[in-house]
Parts: sequence; C-alpha cells; structure tokens
Amino acid sequence: MKGSLSFLGISNAPPLLSPSAILKICRATTAETEIRVCVNRTCRRQGSMETLQILTGIAPPHISVNSCGCLGCCGAGPNLVVLPDAIFVGHCGTAACAADVMSDICGCEDSSDAWSKCLEALALRKRAEDEMSKGNFSEAQLLLSQAIDLKPLGGVHTLHKDRSAALLAMGNMDAALEDAKVALRLAPKYPEAYICQGDVLMAMEQFDAARNSYSMALDLDPSIRCSKSFKARILKLQEKYSVAESP
Repeated sequence: MKGSLSFLGISNAPPLLSPSAILKICRATTAETEIRVCVNRTCRRQGSMETLQILTGIAPPHISVNSCGCLGCCGAGPNLVVLPDAIFVGHCGTAACAADVMSDICGCEDSSDAWSKCLEALALRKRAEDEMSKGNFSEAQLLLSQAIDLKPLGGVHTLHKDRSAALLAMGNMDAALEDAKVALRLAPKYPEAYICQGDVLMAMEQFDAARNSYSMALDLDPSIRCSKSFKARILKLQEKYSVAESP
C-alpha cells in the first residue's frame, strides 16, 4: 500500500507493516472484511468522503465499506482501518491510493491495470447516474454496459443493479429482471438489488414475488424501514394489491 500502514494498538507508535506483510495477513483472514473510513472533521477536510465513495464503488461483494468516527492520527488522513485484522492506513486521499488499498486487501499483486479498470468503471457509473437524473435512461444504460464490459474486479454487482434500474425505466422489464438477478448472484446479501428486483417484479404485476423481494431487502437491512422511498414502494404495492383484488 502507498499509505502509512500499522496495526491499531495501545502504543503511541504502532509498528509499520510492509505491503507483503499486509498481503499475508489479508490472505489468512477467513472472516468477512470491513473497511471503515474516518469521516470526522479533520479527515473529512482531507477528502475522506471521496475516499469512502471510491472504496464503496470498487469493493467486491465480500468487502463492506462503512464510515466511522475518529481513528486517531489526525493530520495523517484520510485514515481508515481494515477489519478484522485492525490494519491502519493513513494518507489515503487519492483514487490511486484507494485502489492500492483494495488491491492489497484482495491479495492481488501486480494488478494495477485491473484496478485501474475498476476506477474507470466507477467513473462511467457516475456519468450514468447523472444521465439517469436527467431522464436519459438509454444513455445511462449504454454507459453502464461499457463499465460492465471492462470486467472490473469490484463493484460489478452495483453496475448490474444500476443497469437494471435503467432498463426498467426504458420499459425493458425482462432485461431489467435478468440484471437484478445477476446482481443478486454476485452479491446475495445486497439489499438494494432485492429492492431493484422488487421494482421490476411489481412492474411485471408479480406482486407476491415483489413483496418477497422487498421482504428480503428488509431482513438484510432493517434500517430501510424508515426510508421514504421504501415506504413509498410498499404503499404502491399495497395499492396494486387492492386494485388486483377489487371486483
């Protein structure tokens, strides 16, 4: 890694680890890996929100990325910690550094080109999001297809979920459902993909299946119960049920 790396410990100056040591530790890890990025004031000023977005966008399904409070070492940020091994990384303020971190966690040596494709795919996804917000669903679908064709090492499940939403907006429900299913095959614990699949199934008037898909999303992430968009989906589904059951 190109950042400052050390174990989080009680001592004021924890020992630094070489990239090779990091690779050995990460490869020996059997538990799911989590990256926590400090978004406290100092790190936020140093660009930690951008680091958080990049890592989230290029992460494979088995690596979760979340924000957290202060990790110490203020001024050496943006700071993050890789769990469960408690590997501290500082100065992770560029896209290239974020890609290096993810490469080392995944145990991918000599794969700079592969992770560059991840960053390229992420940039295409961001452009697609802009097109979606403008209602240019066909253009968004093309951009997401380009990103998927790059075969990035991470973030592919998100690309398929996003393309499913674009295809649904275009009225191509069969293709939209297929993309949602691909996203779930890649990331079976991805709540947003279940929501996306539920949207497609509701549009196809498969209301029971849509309800089951939304229920799976809720089981995986109970916090979405408070989401206005999720509540709107459930209300819409209830209305669809009422119309279907009315004489």
